[in-house]
Amino acid sequence: MQTEATKKLFTVDEYYKMAEIGILPDHIRTELINGEIIEMSAMGARHASSVSRITEFLVPLLKGRAQLRPQLPLRLNDYNEPMPDFCFVRPRLDFYGRKHPGAGDTLLAIEVSDTSLRYDRDVKAGVYASTRVQEFWIVDLTGDVLLVFREPSKGAYKSSLELHRGESVSLLAFPEINIEVAELLGPAAE
Repeated sequence: MQTEATKKLFTVDEYYKMAEIGILPDHIRTELINGEIIEMSAMGARHASSVSRITEFLVPLLKGRAQLRPQLPLRLNDYNEPMPDFCFVRPRLDFYGRKHPGAGDTLLAIEVSDTSLRYDRDVKAGVYASTRVQEFWIVDLTGDVLLVFREPSKGAYKSSLELHRGESVSLLAFPEINIEVAELLGPAAE
């Protein structure tokens, strides 16, 4: 008799319980994706520099319109709690002190990709789309492009754009704010 192997998928509540009792050490960065605990890779200098630069650039543009949650949990459903590099959410007076924001609170999620493009594009984009995050961007440092995903439908985004230096983009939530792609990509590689 042949049996099929089954995988135990964890819920967000189980994930937190494991952290509380010490199964998941504090010093290891993880996120929950499709019920699986994913260890996040160490952040290199290029990635960290990009996160700092984008924060400096975007926060003033969106001040009073959205709250920035850099590398903080985004609870999308019972099996997904990613930690995007940036998440701009609807402003709340309590800054989400009672619960993490969800997909409906999210105006834009951004991942910075130095070595994780395939995972960000092929796995995380699907998670964001299936939970109806309206807009998702990948700042692809290696490809020197900005990937923009919009119109979530049936676990995928119907609209995707590849934008280059010299081009600009606006957020769906704030079409009047024009952002130069080069500002997000940073200095051109030499």
